[in-house]
Amino acid sequence: MSGRRDARRELMSAAISLSLAHGFEATTVDEIAAAAGVARRTFFRHFRAKEDAVLPDHDACLARVRAFLDAASPLDAPLQLIGRAAELVLDMYAEDPETAVRRYEVIRQVPALREWEIAATSRYQRAFVTYLNASRPAADRDRFRLHHEVAASAVAATHNHVLRTWLRAGAPDDVRPRFAAAIAEVLTALTPWLESGSPAAPATPPDDIMIILAPRTTPLWKLAEHINAAPPQP
Repeated sequence: MSGRRDARRELMSAAISLSLAHGFEATTVDEIAAAAGVARRTFFRHFRAKEDAVLPDHDACLARVRAFLDAASPLDAPLQLIGRAAELVLDMYAEDPETAVRRYEVIRQVPALREWEIAATSRYQRAFVTYLNASRPAADRDRFRLHHEVAASAVAATHNHVLRTWLRAGAPDDVRPRFAAAIAEVLTALTPWLESGSPAAPATPPDDIMIILAPRTTPLWKLAEHINAAPPQP
């Protein structure tokens, strides 16, 4: 298995290096395979086309994002969860900053690759919207669809802004703290509007007894928000 991973990494590195040196359009699959020291058929075991060797593996990353959201606890606030899901996408770039920077240079030079990248990344935003819609009771979904579209768009835009700023600077540091600070600011601004709720108050002491009246369809994460927002008892 490690040999397969190494071959894939070598092919990606060769594709990016050759594209930077000679141009993406002028680079052939045979040249990429030869530079990586493997046969042409090995290239096609890992990639469908040379575009796939240059672009990040968005298919695998999207699968991780969807699995993360599907496994999320109903006690967690959905808006916070899509922020954490966006971190999974960021990790794909942060785990190999040098390759991420070189890949970004290639993509910037080739309009077709930019279009592919935009189309691929838009799928994450759709996954966020799908999750936010599903987190609501069916009767509330139409009323909140605009909120969910705006929230998912804001999370995606924050991710893209932080990532591109970091890549243009040459990935000088760990991008994850930058994103954590940016997304915290965005989610703090969005949360009251998204949920039409009031700012959170100190949590109720654990030994208090609380009775909450709510519709049967209220999701558990929303009940948890009500509990946390309850004023402390004297």
